Amino acid sequence: MTDPAIIQDPPGVDGAKRTDRLRAGLKRRYAREGRFKLYGLLAIGLAIGFLLLLLGRIFEQGHTAFYAHTVTVPVYMDPARIDRAYPQGTNFELLVAEQQLARLGLQDDEAGAASTAMRGLFSSELKYIAADRIAEQPELIGQTVPIAAPLADDADLYFKGEISRETPAEQRRLSDQQIDWLDRMKAEGMVAAHFNAALFTKGDSTEPELAGVLGAVVGSALMLLVTALIALPLGVGAALYLEEFAPKGRLTNLIEVNINNLAAVPSIIYGLLGLALFINWMHLPRASPLVGGLVLALMALPTIIIATRSSLKAVPPSIREAALAMGASKTQTVFHHTLPLAMPGVMTGAIISMAHALGETAPLLLIGMVSFVPGIPAGLTEPTGALPSLIYIWENASERAFHERTAAAILVLLAFMIVMNAAAVLLRRHFERRW
Repeated sequence: MTDPAIIQDPPGVDGAKRTDRLRAGLKRRYAREGRFKLYGLLAIGLAIGFLLLLLGRIFEQGHTAFYAHTVTVPVYMDPARIDRAYPQGTNFELLVAEQQLARLGLQDDEAGAASTAMRGLFSSELKYIAADRIAEQPELIGQTVPIAAPLADDADLYFKGEISRETPAEQRRLSDQQIDWLDRMKAEGMVAAHFNAALFTKGDSTEPELAGVLGAVVGSALMLLVTALIALPLGVGAALYLEEFAPKGRLTNLIEVNINNLAAVPSIIYGLLGLALFINWMHLPRASPLVGGLVLALMALPTIIIATRSSLKAVPPSIREAALAMGASKTQTVFHHTLPLAMPGVMTGAIISMAHALGETAPLLLIGMVSFVPGIPAGLTEPTGALPSLIYIWENASERAFHERTAAAILVLLAFMIVMNAAAVLLRRHFERRW
């Protein structure tokens, strides 16, 4: 029984004062709880604010890369300068520049400075577009044909407002004369803005107006395919063995400790390992999706093993005991009952580890994916780039127009990762409803 003296008021203290003291204590406790909630809300708001600031800055810098400007110029296909048998050998850039100067009523000097300046306003894609038109329709020779071609990177930036007359001359590569020509073209309706489909349909290029992310996207997808095919079976299998079958002992404890340590190893170490093991020793193709996928698989394995083991531990022991009591073997219990119930967590951990691998840059740089690769890979052993390495290359480029494409590539990478995380959520819900 409780001693009544314990709950009695101390001598000299009446019940009203004791009640006031209790109310004051409750008030202080509620105040501390309110402050704690406020600190939590402030932390969340601060984090969201920084995230919005980051995304806003990236979008502000990169949204201009999603549209581009083309110029449509009438070109007289001079029979005296075009080889009907080999139109690709014609200097269409000089031809267009001279004709454009003539329309503007300008005369070129002996050094051809004006023609060179005019040629600098058009992308080199102009000559390929004109040559392809002649190759497909030789009867156009001797006629005036409208040719729509991309503007050069600096001219495109001028119409996007990134370059202006007020920009100091040493900070822009467009002269005042070239800006005058661009204004006249715009006034005559020769310049038009359109969605920059080349950003998503072409590979990397040394010319910013022609550079795209398709090669890097395909390379990243092929690498993730190799990573998933290797890391998922090995990671889930290792976790199942360690959690359900392996005898508990010093060796098992040592393996578990090392797996936890490997999850914290810097990613650049995996790049060094991939360089030494897969390239220098196994002589696999450098900068290929195969090598990149193998390196990322090594990096993703510890995370997948840890996530799978955590999901298996979350399955109630009664499920295993009930299956064993009904006569199921240990293997049947694991694969028919334990693993299906743990599958939502397994899939979530696996896809999150894949998304983390997608954003890694340091390992890819060490295996050669920092090189310029203009094409789109058609196999696992062909040289390719990846979105993180492409962002690194473009950010270090000297051309100003590459900087907006850097931000656009970051947006594409973020969209890729959002899709993967959304897939993880959908798969988790699917398995939760199923089981």
